[in-house]
Amino acid sequence: MKKLIASLILSTAAVSGVAMAGDKCDVPQDEWQTEEAFRAAIEAKGWEIKKFKIDDGCYEIYGYDEKQRRVEAYFDPKTFDMVKMELDD
Repeated sequence: MKKLIASLILSTAAVSGVAMAGDKCDVPQDEWQTEEAFRAAIEAKGWEIKKFKIDDGCYEIYGYDEKQRRVEAYFDPKTFDMVKMELDD
């Protein structure tokens, strides 16, 4: 019984931790700009998008930046500001 209670407490804490982590981009969806507008803005900066998806409330892309470096990058869907970028070697 003690193991069961301990397991329940740990699983509840884990779920709470995920919920508390929150979204990277905390913008109501009705304020998002369109995917097409995002693609046009990013490509105008010299980026090449190979894969586009939405993750944690952000526009996420895999592709190449203006320096032709392979990247995974997250952008605010309202402002298109970069939230996070990882370079792939």
